Amino acid sequence: MAAGRPDPPPAPTLYSVDFKPATFYNWADPMKKLFCLGLASILSGHLASAQQDFSKVEIKARPVSGNIHMLEGAGGNIAVSTGPDGLLIVDDQYAPLAEKIEAALAKLGPARLKYVLNTHFHGDHTGGNVHFGKQATIIAQTNVRKRLAGGASVSGGLPVVTFDTSLSVHFNGEEIKLIHLGPGHTDGDTIVIFTKANVVHAGDQFFSGRFPNIDLGGGGDVRGYIRNVEQLLQTLPTGARLIPGHGPLSSRVELEEFHEMLVATSGVVERAIAAGKTLDQVKADGLPDRWKKWEAPTLSVGRWLEILYRGLSQK
Repeated sequence: MAAGRPDPPPAPTLYSVDFKPATFYNWADPMKKLFCLGLASILSGHLASAQQDFSKVEIKARPVSGNIHMLEGAGGNIAVSTGPDGLLIVDDQYAPLAEKIEAALAKLGPARLKYVLNTHFHGDHTGGNVHFGKQATIIAQTNVRKRLAGGASVSGGLPVVTFDTSLSVHFNGEEIKLIHLGPGHTDGDTIVIFTKANVVHAGDQFFSGRFPNIDLGGGGDVRGYIRNVEQLLQTLPTGARLIPGHGPLSSRVELEEFHEMLVATSGVVERAIAAGKTLDQVKADGLPDRWKKWEAPTLSVGRWLEILYRGLSQK
């Protein structure tokens, strides 16, 4: 995550970039600014993950509903569908964890992995693509492939099936719906709905119990993020279990609390912008005490206010 969002892992080396920041960064040029923000996000995440010790990470499986499990480790939560057609996973965390993830999958069933669905392009959700793409078909929204292909040379790690707004995979006795809601966390986010099991993997459109990262340099949009959460609330099936991109297994209750936080905190910042306050003044003012508990080691109150300020200042 940019300032809180980890990105592609240290092995194998996915990125080879040679440029001179001092001469390339031209913040007066909005297009270059957006490109540089996205590139800096990739590079800073790559360096951050290179310093992370994955040797002690445990991949833990949690039953969700029916034939769906959730794998927790480091990075984004993974959904797993098991059944007579084989295995399907949603996201695959970091590359150094691929063998551990594979071992966890083997405990859920002996079937072969057939599909990998990427909810977006960030490396803590797609780092295992290189490994798993050698045995399974990777599916993602069109912009995910574009961003992965633009930032890396990945043999076997790119999505080979892409879609613009929606796609269905009929697998293990149910229709698995992939829906793109528009720019929110990034410009390529996918919500995955397991229709029979009544499970929704929301990707990073939902951080349960914590402030979300919104990747403004990766096509993210603060207002779009909130609209996407509202649409998810409106269409969420009754009794659905929710797998967030980050955080514990959740339900509609936690999603409603998340939406309330988004509306309230963005409202604080919108009013401050309308009053002519600077980002430093907004950070100095902070947030009401009730929202401070949403802070996490990966994303502080100050960083959340900065995301809101920069995102809401855009026309």
